[in-house]
This record gives sequence, C-alpha cells and structure tokens, in this order.
Amino acid sequence: MQDAWIYGLIGGLIIGSAAALYLLVNGRIMGASGILGGLVDGSARGNAPERIAFVAGLVVVPAFLAALIGNAETNITSNPIVIIAAGLLVGIGTRLANGCTSGHGVCGISRLSLRGIVATVFYLLAGGIVMVLFRHVLGVI
Repeated sequence: MQDAWIYGLIGGLIIGSAAALYLLVNGRIMGASGILGGLVDGSARGNAPERIAFVAGLVVVPAFLAALIGNAETNITSNPIVIIAAGLLVGIGTRLANGCTSGHGVCGISRLSLRGIVATVFYLLAGGIVMVLFRHVLGVI
C-alpha cells in the first residue's frame, strides 16, 4: 500500500500526545516497561489500578482497531519460538537499560535527556544489527 506511511505518522502523533498527556496529568514518564515492571515486581502498590488500565489499553485498543479496520500487514515471522525469544530479549533489555523505547525514545528525547538519546541510539543500533544477523546471515526471520 503506497499510503501506508500515514499510519506511522498518525501512530507517532498519538503516542507523542499520549506521552505528553501522561506526563502532564501524572507527573511521570510514560515508559511502558516501567509501568509493567512495577506491576510485576510489586513496587506499584500505590497506583496499580492506573498501571493495569494502561497495560489493558495496550492490549485492548489494538485488538479493537484490528477488528474495526482490519489487521495491518506486517513482515513478522510465523515462527513462534523466534517471536517468544524476541519478546523475552526485549523485556530483559528494557530492564538492563532502565527503560524502553517509549520511556527513553519518546519521552527522553522530547525532554532532551542525554540518557534517553544515548539509549535510543543503542536501541536502534542493536535492532539493526540483529535484523542483519538474523535475517540476512542466519535466515531465521
């Protein structure tokens, strides 16, 4: 589809607006891994309902939109082992980096945070290296 770029633009505007609104309303960064991590490790006792609503929204809204406008075309592999391994590695990486692309990339860069900028550069480099290695060298994905 030639006009598929518009979905990326709209998605970016929605994510950026949501991050700004979350920061304005809650005074905290909208880092998905931190929000989910607080639920998993039990450190979110004071605001668990808010965090659960956020995570539920991450699951429910895309499912609703897929039912409404149809599934998006992706290049994701059909190999479930690769998908599970990728998800686990992303989770481990976000804990090691003390944040994810929504926290460092969207919120950190917009606040001109050196830590966020450096983390995002390394996320992108690692993603590029992994794609070259697993797609073009190993042929796994």
